[in-house]
Amino acid sequence: MKSIKASLASVFFSAAAGLSAVPAAHAADVIAKEVFATDSYCHLKFPAIEEKTLGTRHPVLKDPGSGDIIDFYGPCHHDPLGTDEIHAQLLQQQHRRQRDYMN
Repeated sequence: MKSIKASLASVFFSAAAGLSAVPAAHAADVIAKEVFATDSYCHLKFPAIEEKTLGTRHPVLKDPGSGDIIDFYGPCHHDPLGTDEIHAQLLQQQHRRQRDYMN
């Protein structure tokens, strides 16, 4: 009987992990997550992507201790290494470079 309960608990927790709002591969990268509406709107904090890996096939997040943290408000399913985030950080990098060269 105990093994059945353990098996059911294992299946339940596995299913719950599979349905998390942040993809499992990057869930450990999220520093903070505050859900305002289930499966809808969240406040996430996660490290920025290393600049040297922004244009590569395998972007890598910076170390959280670096202090370069993204404060994101939006969909709960947002991927810190997804194409939307990569494009946003590339655009921000371009604006920063333009500003630095104009001064």
